[in-house]
Amino acid sequence: MATRPATRRKAHYYNASQRELNNVIKNKTTAAWLALLGGGFGLHRFYLHGLRDPLGYALWLPTLVGLLGLRRVNVYGLDDPVSWFLLPLFGIALASSAFMAILYGLQTPEKWNARFNPESALDAPAGNTHWGTIGAIVVALLMGTVVLMSSVVYSAQRYFESQVEAAREISQ
Repeated sequence: MATRPATRRKAHYYNASQRELNNVIKNKTTAAWLALLGGGFGLHRFYLHGLRDPLGYALWLPTLVGLLGLRRVNVYGLDDPVSWFLLPLFGIALASSAFMAILYGLQTPEKWNARFNPESALDAPAGNTHWGTIGAIVVALLMGTVVLMSSVVYSAQRYFESQVEAAREISQ
């Protein structure tokens, strides 16, 4: 009778000590607000996975590039073609942060504690939903919708205006 070899649990992609990360209780409400307010800079990732989380640092790039696009709009005006591509990256970074806040806020306490507080009981208070969590979800829904739609509309409007200008030049 053949027995299956014991499979080891996959190690995380970051080098932080798993034991150190598991000993810290992670609150769902705090994670939702960090994702909403500082998600573009990876604050929620650093809170949940530690400072060695590479994805937390990778979130800085589209946020900073998008902020560069916002600066170009302020300096060169709305007719700057480079800002047409850079500014929506900022909107996407903010919208994805709002999406993560919604995902964190809507997780059940059992799922939250199993994932982020594995040494705690499944019904530990850190995973409970409070009014602060609901507030983060509501603000994330509002902010995410406005930012995402504004980014899409801005890019599409600038693109079609440039196409109209090109058509006018060809027709003359």
